[in-house]
Amino acid sequence: MTNQLETDYLIVGAGAVAMAFADVLVHETDARIVMVDRHHGPGGHWNDAYPFVRLHQPSAYYGVNSRPLGGDALDATGLNAGMCERASGAEIVSYYEQVMQGFLATGRVQYFPMSHYSGDYRNEHTFTSLVNNQQRQVIVHKKVVDTTHLQTAVPSTHPPKYAMAPGTRCMPLNDLPRVKAPPSGYVVVGSGKTGIDACLWLLENGVSPDAITWVMPRDAWYLNRANLQPGMAFFNQSYGALAAQLEAVAQAESIADLFTRLEAAGVLLRLDKTVQPSMYHGAVMSLTELAALSQIKNIVRLGRIERIEPHQIVLTRGTAATDPQRLYVDCSASAVQRRPTLPVFEGNKITPQFVRTVQPTFSAAMIAKVEATLQDEAEKNLICSVIPLPDEPLDWLKMLGLGLANEYRWSKYPALKSWVTQSRLDGFSAMARNVPPADTEKMALLQRFGKSAGPAAARLQQLIKAA
Repeated sequence: MTNQLETDYLIVGAGAVAMAFADVLVHETDARIVMVDRHHGPGGHWNDAYPFVRLHQPSAYYGVNSRPLGGDALDATGLNAGMCERASGAEIVSYYEQVMQGFLATGRVQYFPMSHYSGDYRNEHTFTSLVNNQQRQVIVHKKVVDTTHLQTAVPSTHPPKYAMAPGTRCMPLNDLPRVKAPPSGYVVVGSGKTGIDACLWLLENGVSPDAITWVMPRDAWYLNRANLQPGMAFFNQSYGALAAQLEAVAQAESIADLFTRLEAAGVLLRLDKTVQPSMYHGAVMSLTELAALSQIKNIVRLGRIERIEPHQIVLTRGTAATDPQRLYVDCSASAVQRRPTLPVFEGNKITPQFVRTVQPTFSAAMIAKVEATLQDEAEKNLICSVIPLPDEPLDWLKMLGLGLANEYRWSKYPALKSWVTQSRLDGFSAMARNVPPADTEKMALLQRFGKSAGPAAARLQQLIKAA
């Protein structure tokens, strides 16, 4: 049996990107929307996440534009003490349920969870219920929005790619709180966000650092969370770090010199100052988290695991001793796939991607605002130039350059400039907007930041070409 639906926009997915995109259309247009998603509820990968997951950034920068996430309270205890709250996975799932209920209450949004889209994103739009196999066809009058392009994933949905000897105990991060008896030791596999979270959870739950082995294929640079705090109370710290970042770029004699300056200014952090990081994924860390992780001394830097044997771990660049009673915590799945960039606007298809550095929800909301504001496709794609996901330190420079260019383009459109400065998801613009002219200290920081933007943009291109 096939049912037919009609809509202005068909959004494939109901995760963070889809919800941020839909939110702008719901609140700033009269568009009709159909949303189709494989999960049982809105929130995408947050439905699959490990139970102790939290945002790495303040809650203020996440979610949809129309509804705050959390209350901007400061954490009083723990590894984030003194900084703005970071929502837990459970809070985020609940938040998106409430947002979706608001969408449905408008009468202009239809939501189909537990459904698989099988159309071609061009002319044929069909989806099938995973529960009762009912198929529906959708007639789309304006655009189809593919929010699945980056294929956000968590370890629980992707098994390890390495071989394991029979009897090896290996689990995704989701199952770690279900451990009933301590193993001889824990082996955390992966140096990304989930690997960090696994190590911190073990330490916070009393596991000795000596009982943790951390398989770290690549060391990484991390963003300092202290510099990413919203609100006027953090203005000097946040805008001081932004100014220091641009000054470091403008004054750098080489890429190596740049990262030395960024680390000295407290913009970037690394786990071991004797190891040069070869990875940058935009992960965020506090100094107290860094100090806790530094207690772990058994770090295996021999590349990726090829196979796990009873008494040794075989990696691409060597072996490491182990024993059959160890518990392996797999954190090796990439959260977001680094796929080739596509035009955001292409005929009747929109493919949301990053237009601001590692800020998925702001990027999706901004793209929706451009869709609702402008008509010319070439103009919209220029304004929404895609910032590829980072992988190595050089990408930090590339992302900064592309981000500065996008910000400059937005500033030339009064409607977009006003929207950005008023956006809940852009806390830095709100801070700058609220500085009283009589506050000479804060005004001086803004001037320092503005003065460095031009020289930094010019030097960025020189550094990238010399790489």
